Amino acid sequence: MSDVQVISKKALIFAGTSISHDDAKKILDATYWPPISRGDIEKAVSQGYNIIGIIDGIFFSRAAVAHKEIIKAMESGAIVIGGCSMGALRASELDIHGMTGIGKIYQWYRDEVLEDDDEVAVATNPDTFEAVSSPMVNIRETLKAASAEKIIAEDECNDLVNLAKRTHYSERSYFGITREAVKKDTISKEIASELFTFCKYHEVDVKRNDAIEVLKKIKGIMEQ
Repeated sequence: MSDVQVISKKALIFAGTSISHDDAKKILDATYWPPISRGDIEKAVSQGYNIIGIIDGIFFSRAAVAHKEIIKAMESGAIVIGGCSMGALRASELDIHGMTGIGKIYQWYRDEVLEDDDEVAVATNPDTFEAVSSPMVNIRETLKAASAEKIIAEDECNDLVNLAKRTHYSERSYFGITREAVKKDTISKEIASELFTFCKYHEVDVKRNDAIEVLKKIKGIMEQ
């Protein structure tokens, strides 16, 4: 559906967790709704939106957007683009039906480097949609970056990644991971302190980067 000719372009983006609406609007002038859940895309199409970007979505607290809803929207003529979080998951499953996937996380799911939904899931503030835990995709890449900087050894990095993966998605944080690693004698207190500081100020925010790529892709379509 990515090559459908849209006469009157009206864009809607589902976001708010991986990137705030205020920050997103600095990149793309469009309508922004909260993270997508079941029934939202049908509502969007009924209101005339024909370019739909899915960045963030509801995972476990309410029913997630269904595959058939997205397919139905595309069959009606809408362009649907996804990346970053829920958008990456659905795009990796529906690109064969015409959904456009954008970004590293989409590619990882498409190529089966990642499989679990919890890789991108986070706990959020119900009022602002802001993340209050850290996504596994960011944690993994940030720990790899710390290893590359020689803050932790490669085997310590692997142990920390496994520790984070065993932690429920809603409780993942750099502080919690480093604290638990000290308890398990995976790393020393001194290394934990240095690592936490690195993670706090040098996080590899894959989700935000992919969200920006989705917005840039839609902006390009809007300007055609």
